[in-house]
Amino acid sequence: MPNSELMPIGVFAQRSGLTSSALRFYADSGLLPPAEVDPVTGYRHYGADQLARATTLRRLREIAMPLAAVEAVLGAGAEEAARLLDEHLARIEGDAAAARRKAAVIRAALGGDVPGLLIAALKGPVLADAVEQVLTATAHEPGMAVLAGLHVEANDEAIALTATDRYRLSTRTLVPAGPAERTWAGTVDGGDLRAAVADVRRSALVRVEAVPHGIRLRMSGREDRHCRILPEEFPDHRLMLASLDEVTTRTTVPKDLLLRALEEHPGEHVALHVTEHGVGVRPPDDEHSGIPLPATVTGEDLRIRFGVTTLYPAVSTAIGPDVMLDLRGHDRPVTIRSADRGDLTTLAMPIRFDHSA
Repeated sequence: MPNSELMPIGVFAQRSGLTSSALRFYADSGLLPPAEVDPVTGYRHYGADQLARATTLRRLREIAMPLAAVEAVLGAGAEEAARLLDEHLARIEGDAAAARRKAAVIRAALGGDVPGLLIAALKGPVLADAVEQVLTATAHEPGMAVLAGLHVEANDEAIALTATDRYRLSTRTLVPAGPAERTWAGTVDGGDLRAAVADVRRSALVRVEAVPHGIRLRMSGREDRHCRILPEEFPDHRLMLASLDEVTTRTTVPKDLLLRALEEHPGEHVALHVTEHGVGVRPPDDEHSGIPLPATVTGEDLRIRFGVTTLYPAVSTAIGPDVMLDLRGHDRPVTIRSADRGDLTTLAMPIRFDHSA
């Protein structure tokens, strides 16, 4: 349909996804005036060249953007519009976090101060770091809310935090400051934990308590933070870890150098070429160019390919100056961990080589 062609309001409503009543409202507010109004009947017609604006308007309203902000976005250039959109999303996230905190207070008021069972007492900065490190392996996918959660397993000796997005699996084990009152396992909402991290980091000691439908983080001098439990079953990560093949190649690489090479890599896929001479960071289909890195290598030579968005966060969250990669073949999961502190471990799935592509 050419841009000059006019269409009645009903057709335009169908094509734009806006109702006729919404179009009248946006016309009256000045956001989307019709291209032509019949002077006798008052019937409104719209041009095909208005569809893009109408569609953008509808999408902005679907994320609850106020009319004044919508008008600013529609009148801005691409960079300014993106900034305004980010500001709106930050406000939504802040409002949601505040609502969760208020809901926790209301819940406590309705049910009294529900006693919780201590499952771990941990130093706040240590717990905050562990939560942030492990949550890098989460993902938001429709119908799979559990992938956005952090699985917690606590007993008298340790508390283990695990997350997976199916391409990575990160797990860290912490030693509690005191004995637990009970063993406990559950998958905690990742968004609730992220919202609590700042308070947790500023607390010398955090009591992690099991309460109905969630866990409660108790901190001296601060409000309790309640984190919901996700009902979905967490993937059987213990079976995955137990079924890993034997390591065929092990390499230890300076973390900063590997991260810098990944940052400078131009593509979305990268190949690691591991030999007795070191590790080469290369384009997937190029045997010669790339960045050589010093490394300690034992075992077989190996070439393995990753998505940069899978490998980079797995390396960046490792603890210490060096990372150790345990390799099992070009198409098998890789274990990435600190070379001198193994309490944070990440599994990363490689991408299969496809020489026909």
